[in-house]
Amino acid sequence: MKSFEESLHQGNSLLRSGASLGAAQAAAILLHGRGASAASILALADELSVQRVAYLAPQAAGNTWYPNSFLAPIEKNEPYLSSALSTLELVLDDLARSELPARKTIIMGFSQGACLSLEFAARHAQRFGGVIALSGGLIGPDEGPRSYPGSLSGTPIFLGCSDIDFHIPLARVHYSAEIMRQLGGEVTERIYPNLGHTVNDDELEYARGLIQTLVQS
Repeated sequence: MKSFEESLHQGNSLLRSGASLGAAQAAAILLHGRGASAASILALADELSVQRVAYLAPQAAGNTWYPNSFLAPIEKNEPYLSSALSTLELVLDDLARSELPARKTIIMGFSQGACLSLEFAARHAQRFGGVIALSGGLIGPDEGPRSYPGSLSGTPIFLGCSDIDFHIPLARVHYSAEIMRQLGGEVTERIYPNLGHTVNDDELEYARGLIQTLVQS
């Protein structure tokens, strides 16, 4: 097996569960965190338990989307970050060919996957079905440029995080929420006291409701 340094993300596995693409009324792309796997994040499909949804989970090379902190200079995480973003774009393209466009698709990630979800949505701003970032923020240093083109056109954006998360500074969550508002997202931000770096029931309830609304629309 190739190491992370020897392999970019395209060509790695894409796991699926739920409805087939032909039968699905909506799709959810699930992005795992650093050191985790597509299989581990795909287990959230059982927790969400929404019918008529195609759940897809791409696998990062070496179980890591990019090697350094999400707060590091962008170039320190290249070419892996660009490859990760391209992987997500390819998955969305495949869904569109199956008549599941971006507006019927939710991008949902935890930790490193949450950061990737937000950064992709900002760089490819359009009307998505939703973006759910569980313990994450936009990628890059505080002083980095944020001149993203396009508009999210009312896309529901959810950011959930602990106030004491040792991986995700609270200030970056607030900052990311404001940037997504400026891009035209309908942002819900929930900060959970003394939680730690994990996913909680309230976040899953929000995600479940958003996905159900998308299926019924």
